[in-house]
Amino acid sequence: MLTLDREQTTALDYSNLNTSIQETFTAIDRFEWQASDELRLMRDKGYYEDGGHKSFEAYCESELTKHGGYRRVRDLLSAKKVVDTLPEELRVKIIKPSQTRPLLRLVKTPDKLQEVVAIAAKEKPFPTAADFAKAVQKVVPKNTSPTRTSSTKQEKIKTQLCNSVTVSSLSHPRYGDSGAIEADAPNNYQQIVTFRDGERLLINNADLTGLNDAIVSESSGRTYPKEYSEAIAALKEQHQQELERLSEELKVGLQAEATGRAEAQVQEQIQSLQQLFKQQKEENIQLQQRLSEMEGLRKLEIENQQLQQRIQDLENAVEQRPSQQWGNTMTQQATKALNKQVKLALEKTIDLRSLAQEPPKENAQECLRLMGMALKNLASAMNNTQALEAAAIILGSEPTQSAIAYRAEQLEMLPQAVSDIRSVLAKPGCTWQDYWAVAQEYEVIKQDYWAELTTQETDLITALQNASSQPRTIGVGSIVSHADPYRTLYVERGEVVEDLGDEVIVAWDCWKEQSKKTDRYFRDELRFWQPE
Repeated sequence: MLTLDREQTTALDYSNLNTSIQETFTAIDRFEWQASDELRLMRDKGYYEDGGHKSFEAYCESELTKHGGYRRVRDLLSAKKVVDTLPEELRVKIIKPSQTRPLLRLVKTPDKLQEVVAIAAKEKPFPTAADFAKAVQKVVPKNTSPTRTSSTKQEKIKTQLCNSVTVSSLSHPRYGDSGAIEADAPNNYQQIVTFRDGERLLINNADLTGLNDAIVSESSGRTYPKEYSEAIAALKEQHQQELERLSEELKVGLQAEATGRAEAQVQEQIQSLQQLFKQQKEENIQLQQRLSEMEGLRKLEIENQQLQQRIQDLENAVEQRPSQQWGNTMTQQATKALNKQVKLALEKTIDLRSLAQEPPKENAQECLRLMGMALKNLASAMNNTQALEAAAIILGSEPTQSAIAYRAEQLEMLPQAVSDIRSVLAKPGCTWQDYWAVAQEYEVIKQDYWAELTTQETDLITALQNASSQPRTIGVGSIVSHADPYRTLYVERGEVVEDLGDEVIVAWDCWKEQSKKTDRYFRDELRFWQPE
């Protein structure tokens, strides 16, 4: 059983890895063709002049040196020219630019070019550069060329041939052609070869066969006089020291910049904590004031109860002795005035039931919780059922000691719950999963913290929930950006204008003023556009 599981795991890993490799090579080939389109646009529109370059070749040698310079750019443009010359049914046989090297010499004769590609495609579904080179030899013999010069010019070139060489590399576009070396080699690795049709090319020594005296050994090096060698060594040493000095200065500068950024972040955090401490201090002062007010209310309620008991005792005394007469009129008037003052004092007391229905506007839930806890403690101390019922009404629970205590513990979590949920909603790009990871901890008091949130915050939570239940798919009309953060189109806005199945056509807003306004992409290369 263990062996079977291991084999299944291996097969699964191979499938995923093989698919990834195939997609990677496909992306590489597509990006090479895309680079050729962009290079042609740079050359034809003259955009290189905006960068301060005098010519397109100077731009390539300056900006694209690490990618092969002008030589590779020329190969890419030539490959694109070959593909554009072919009809649509033959273009698919050429996947990458390197396949077109043997076909470059046939661009001026499209009929022969199509014949070569068709022959190579019959022998192999996806021909290589070597396959195309063999097909070229079948259509165009070894010592012939698709273009002919005049006999007089050929005779003149023949008389000038000094050292005959032949291109032996199958990947070279002039494979099998012979030429002559009529000029000194520019370096130890290449030769300037003049072919019979008059074309002159710079070709690597490894791609040539011919007379030994015409080829300079790659291992041979240039020698200098002793004084030159010493000067060169001194310049190298000076250059190395300068590089080390610049490297050290760069390190010091980067460290200083990192230290400055860290100090700025620490200062921001300190200011934020100070602001938070100040805010909490103000809230504590307000709560203390509320507690003092509630304590006063509790004392007033005790006094009201005492006054009510006194009034009851007086009324009972009157009922028990109805025939008794007061000593004089002044005593009766004083009693009436006292009763009137007591009733006015009772009317001015706070009704806790009405306060539960209309709580204060500032820190309402916290005030009600504190009032409920005060009434609960009062009921426990005085064994007063009415105070217990009033506490239950304020806290929204059953009129029992255990229920009120449990409800009070729940409401103690309310300030922290509101703070955590607002912090999550304030983050850029907040999702339903981010909100739910925090909200599920306070699900038992959802109604309480929901009442504390603003209308905008509750609407945002509802929108996040609706968005999470409806998966989005990129289609016609979708507003998208590129998914690769290293591409310039990652921050640009585009609209899908056509669906091609696995791929879609996107029209970019930033390309409206350019000749190329759309491009095609796979769906996984794109993402839904989000405004900054």
